[in-house]
Amino acid sequence: QVRLVESGGGLVQAGGSLRLSCAASGRTFSNMGWFRQAPGKEREFVAGIMWNDDKTLYADSVKGRFTVSRDNTKTTVFLQMGSLKPEDTAVYYCAAQVGRRSIMVGPLIDYWGQGTQVTVSS
Repeated sequence: QVRLVESGGGLVQAGGSLRLSCAASGRTFSNMGWFRQAPGKEREFVAGIMWNDDKTLYADSVKGRFTVSRDNTKTTVFLQMGSLKPEDTAVYYCAAQVGRRSIMVGPLIDYWGQGTQVTVSS
């Protein structure tokens, strides 16, 4: 059974940092990454690490503040979040793709985690 299990969410003050982790079990994936969904908004891409030499992709809103990485086994993906802002408040979802795709968009995600809440207070 394939599972993605996130951890590391919580409450942090603006300007602070948090590190999210997502452990995959049941198989390995070409691409892994993170999406988020704030109340009343659609789920949006945040960051991804890709099959081709671990190329990383970021949403413009998080570039320079967030860093995505994964371990050598390619079963755990991390999201290091810094300089957090209240607008980063959302449920963060781990996402994984089996095939060697060049982009990570919602309809092309094969597996999702259950989500972890990140709340940034002002």
